[in-house]
Amino acid sequence: MTHYQLVSSNKRRSFFIVLAFLLFIAGAAYIMATGFGYSLDIVGWALIISGGMSFVSYYFSDQIILSISGARPATRKEFFDFYTVTENLCLGQKLPMPKLYVIDDTAMNAFATGRDPQHAVVCATTGLLSRLNRQEVEGVVAHELSHVKNYDILLMSIVSVLVGLVALLADWMLRMSFWGGGRKRDEDTGQLGAIIAVLALVLALLSPFIAQLIQLSISRRREFLADASAVAMTKNPSGLAKALSKISGDTEPLEAANKATAHLYISDPLKNTKGAIHAFAKLFNTHPPVEERIAALMKIAN
Repeated sequence: MTHYQLVSSNKRRSFFIVLAFLLFIAGAAYIMATGFGYSLDIVGWALIISGGMSFVSYYFSDQIILSISGARPATRKEFFDFYTVTENLCLGQKLPMPKLYVIDDTAMNAFATGRDPQHAVVCATTGLLSRLNRQEVEGVVAHELSHVKNYDILLMSIVSVLVGLVALLADWMLRMSFWGGGRKRDEDTGQLGAIIAVLALVLALLSPFIAQLIQLSISRRREFLADASAVAMTKNPSGLAKALSKISGDTEPLEAANKATAHLYISDPLKNTKGAIHAFAKLFNTHPPVEERIAALMKIAN
């Protein structure tokens, strides 16, 4: 399979997952509103509030994440390979040069953030930059630039808004139903109304959990897409494959990372993937298994 076919396949899968997410939200919102006897106007208010909060977080995402991570600017003199590799890749892809940052930590990892290619940031740990050779650094940087080029940060921000909307809706519905439900609930006393009410309660309890699983699935698909896009940039699958192998062999968690930022990194910085063997366990991972990513890269190489 060529990298073009892999990119195309991952784009299609990501599109269908996002579409399924939107349909799930629409269906869950309708059933909860009907079951608890509320007007669908509440969905609009939830969207406005959740969307407004998420937009502020998205607009200042680079500053927030860099501050949380304790990152500092990377200079050309101190991190020559990191700086020049990024310059070369950006010139080749006609991308604006992102701001480069480093985290002083011996753990091996990297991430990209920023609201668009004109306001992008690529950050790597000093542990990664000191232990990878130039070709491997190039593979990692190309992966992160792919996230920027593919607008993955925008996509994941939209998905985060949707997850927040589901959680907010479910919470509001449960809280208000506790105080007696909506005006329409008393009018709907038939058997169908009772079934919808029970289904609404189940959805209110489970929908935030389901939404989070969909978010994690999208995050994993974007990692595969970024890997394939990185190969399109470098024409060197082995560089990224070797880098991923070394990163996965590093068992040290990144102290600056947390659950809110874990999905941004090239590899799970919390090291929660160890022991996640069966399919059910994989559902809760922010990243696909490294073995699967390397296998996909080797298919491109062959």
